[in-house]
Amino acid sequence: MTETTNPISELNDRSRDVFRRLVESYIETGEPVGSRTLSRSLTERISAATVRNVMQDLEHLGLLSSPHVSAGRVPTELGLRLFVDSLLEVTDLPRTDRKKIETSLEADQGDIARILDQTSAVLSGLTKGAALVLAPKSEAPIKHIEFVSLSPERALVVLVTADGNVENRLFTPPPGQTPSAMREAANFLNAIVQGHTLSELGQVVAREIERHRRELDTLARDLVESGVAVWDNQGEDHERLIVRGQSNLIDDETIGHDLERIKNLFDDIERKCELVEFLELAERGEGVRVFIGSENKLFSLSGSSLVVSPYMNADRKIIGAVGVIGPTRLNYGRIVPIVGYTAQLVGRMLSETS
Repeated sequence: MTETTNPISELNDRSRDVFRRLVESYIETGEPVGSRTLSRSLTERISAATVRNVMQDLEHLGLLSSPHVSAGRVPTELGLRLFVDSLLEVTDLPRTDRKKIETSLEADQGDIARILDQTSAVLSGLTKGAALVLAPKSEAPIKHIEFVSLSPERALVVLVTADGNVENRLFTPPPGQTPSAMREAANFLNAIVQGHTLSELGQVVAREIERHRRELDTLARDLVESGVAVWDNQGEDHERLIVRGQSNLIDDETIGHDLERIKNLFDDIERKCELVEFLELAERGEGVRVFIGSENKLFSLSGSSLVVSPYMNADRKIIGAVGVIGPTRLNYGRIVPIVGYTAQLVGRMLSETS
């Protein structure tokens, strides 16, 4: 078998039926599937011995593995990828699920922060997985900036945008900052930033500092640069990721034999910066995408999958993403339409709000 060969092309109808039923049973139970169990559920009446031979062929192709001697088989990551890409039957989202999503989100229509928070809650509740929501970066023009001293080592920068949103972020000011330096810094910024978006802020400030370097007190200049960096560095991405429902990933079965995998997954979720980078893969194309296990370095240890979809604004520009993370035996047929519909609804609601 060459690297470009799709294993599904090597399967006859019987092998496909055995493979599909085995994966569906594994997704439902999480347990290895034996030949006797499969022989009773197949469309074609064949013996358990024949099923065993088919399973051996599937194992030779790398689609199945046997976790224990004389045990049943489970799909490999390659097998799950083949199932999702070639055999998964994705149906329309049931009306009851659609109504739950709509009711949950429409209650907060007009409040972007609440919509996104409720999105994570409803996704977690419906899928029994951990929900991830990548919030859009603010592109509204800046209206006002203010610095507030909390202590010699801590200060607050307050940013107000033209659409009425207010963001407060803590940062470490330069040593020796004074009330007059903070006022000078705020006055300088407010004179130049109005009408510019957050993504433009860093370049505008850098140009103006260079032009007015002699006029600006050194302390005020340092304060401006450190305050602007709060929005300009990678820390911004940490604020953009909403995670809800990690506890759904632990159940009675998991506690017994899979706790280390869950610990690894929780460690992954804590590395939010990497998660944001991973979710942004969804921004490279429309529609729902499925990442299984070690297909990404983030899940190489935890053996988990992510179902993720971008959402768009009124101009059809991708501005964020929603997703569900869980074990590789996720019910993909149910979760894919949930994630897809939720992403469409979030995009529409945020466009109407804007």
